[in-house]
Amino acid sequence: MTALHLAGVILPGGEPGELWIDGGRISFTRVPGAETLTREGFLVPGLVDAHCHPGLAAHGPATLAEAAEQAAADRDAGTLLIRDCGLPLDVRPLQARADLPTIIRAGQHLALRKRYIPGFGLELDDPAQLPAAVVEQARDGDGWVKLVGDWIDRGAGDLAPLWPDDVLAEAIAAAHAEGARVTAHVFGQEALPGLIAAGIDCLEHGTELSPEQLDELARRDIALVPTLIQIENFPGIADKAGKYPAYAAHMRALHAGVGEMVASAVEAGVRVFAGSDAGGMVEHGRLVDEIEALHKAGMPAEQALGQASWAARDWLGHPGIADGAPADLLVYPADPREDLGVLRHPTHIVLGGTVFA
Repeated sequence: MTALHLAGVILPGGEPGELWIDGGRISFTRVPGAETLTREGFLVPGLVDAHCHPGLAAHGPATLAEAAEQAAADRDAGTLLIRDCGLPLDVRPLQARADLPTIIRAGQHLALRKRYIPGFGLELDDPAQLPAAVVEQARDGDGWVKLVGDWIDRGAGDLAPLWPDDVLAEAIAAAHAEGARVTAHVFGQEALPGLIAAGIDCLEHGTELSPEQLDELARRDIALVPTLIQIENFPGIADKAGKYPAYAAHMRALHAGVGEMVASAVEAGVRVFAGSDAGGMVEHGRLVDEIEALHKAGMPAEQALGQASWAARDWLGHPGIADGAPADLLVYPADPREDLGVLRHPTHIVLGGTVFA
């Protein structure tokens, strides 16, 4: 592997500097004979998709080859770290590939039978099975477990929780005892009090969070990944739900209010991260769309970038541009803090010290 030299403005600090890449890792000590890749531009820690599904297709589980193509599409758009957020496919073979983003596996979605998308998750027959299932997924994954917190209950005709509050509390405590964090898919309001009180670490979507609950998320340091470009699909979902008018109206209302919710979350000090929810209804490689959507919802541009780069890496326990860190970084011709659209056109993508663009 050729040693590389890069110079430019290094983010997040924003000061001009230079670094070297040797053996796939970053060094701030000069490496003799290094090939200069760039002498100008902006050096940004690789982007992070905090809610992504390489291995999930619209029809259900993808093949491993399809999952690799999805992960490559994310890489080519600048995403170099993925939290998979639930997969029906074992993607450990992809983790061994140096040409694909780092993947943090969260195991399988945990749901109840007939209370989630068929084939997407592990379906339990009884809520009482959840704590044991959480332990199994915690031991098999990379430090995260994914629950389905609510989904349409066709008997009720609307979104409804899957788990009793006492079972949630036991399951999340069990995950924490295994050293894992827990996140949950949740759209509506009804499931939120139980998830928050149980000690959840993160919420996915969270479209009906109230101002009071956002304050509680900030107080408890519960993260939020709102997946705004996925929420754009809600009106279409509602259009196809003619048999369930209450559910359809609810989904349209959630879509209409999500921008205000995210703005309130940012104002409340909630840690909001960028996640595309790629796989299924959202194409891979769209993380920049999500970053721009966070900015449109009220998050300052530099913060929106950080929540999809250096801040997200810190949250997930992966370094950014630091001495000895894996050389996963991006080079841009202009300052993406001033124009997020710059993120669509990296001059160079460096993954593990290898230049992919």
